[in-house]
Amino acid sequence: MTRILMVCLGNICRSPLAHGILESKLSDELFYVDSAGTSNYHIGEQPDRRSIAVARQHGIDISHQAGRQFNINDFDTFDIIYAMDQSNYNNIIKLARNQKDIVKVQKILDVDTNFANKDVPDPYYGDMGDFEHVYTLLDAVCQKIVKELTS
Repeated sequence: MTRILMVCLGNICRSPLAHGILESKLSDELFYVDSAGTSNYHIGEQPDRRSIAVARQHGIDISHQAGRQFNINDFDTFDIIYAMDQSNYNNIIKLARNQKDIVKVQKILDVDTNFANKDVPDPYYGDMGDFEHVYTLLDAVCQKIVKELTS
């Protein structure tokens, strides 16, 4: 089983969406998807209501997810770790113990050459349009991830 972790800052906006989107596109018999935040701001909380609403509009239920903080053991648990932006990528890499940990981590948008070297914008202080934009970005890149993982 391939284990994939999505990581943003608080684990309430971007990474829960990425988690739900990718999970909806992959077989749960072959893949396990989870999400975490680099901060401890929202441990145990549901995703942001706007993330839940946007996901629901696209037929995905993320309301069961609970925020948790990324920890060093995640390097052992997960095969692939996707950071939503450069800041979170840097925070994850700071915890890496060795090169084996580092090679597991990449910025999610780098999967798609059209978006390489870009960050998934944090919609927290925005409106529903910002959450929809994040959903659209993540949906497109998750489609590329699925193609890579299943071909």
